[in-house]
Amino acid sequence: MKLSHLLLVAIALGAALPARSAGPITGRATVIDGDTIEIRGERIRLSGVDAPESWQKCEDGDGGIYRCGKEAAFALDRYLTSSPPTRCEFVERDRYQRFVGVCFRNDGREVNRWLVESGNAVDWERYSKGAYTGAQEVARSRGAGIWRGKFQLPCQARAERANHEPSC
Repeated sequence: MKLSHLLLVAIALGAALPARSAGPITGRATVIDGDTIEIRGERIRLSGVDAPESWQKCEDGDGGIYRCGKEAAFALDRYLTSSPPTRCEFVERDRYQRFVGVCFRNDGREVNRWLVESGNAVDWERYSKGAYTGAQEVARSRGAGIWRGKFQLPCQARAERANHEPSC
């Protein structure tokens, strides 16, 4: 068989196989950043939420500046390790081929919603279709997390750093 035929067969076989991790993934979660975790080697972007970037800084409401992105990641790690394992349900693959999903702790609490409600992320309405609007209002009214002071939306901070238009 010619190399071109072998390549076509390989492509056809690959297309016929189900997408890896199209079903739920359950296991010990490692936090990559405030809205991305890894379970069993699969990067998972939490759907519908946007946490500050690890390099991002926010005002604390008392005139100070803190690393809100790092704080969000540490808070997520504490939250996940208090009720393992974590289960994530597939929503889609993003442009970076990461698994995008809605995740749950072993006690059944939704991780995505908690991130917004605790003020460690914002409702990314473009993707959530407003699913976390109520959770965001709770965080804002309590002055929780990033809502305790001034901050730049993560999507705006990324765009400014990359010198392009924001996607939010």
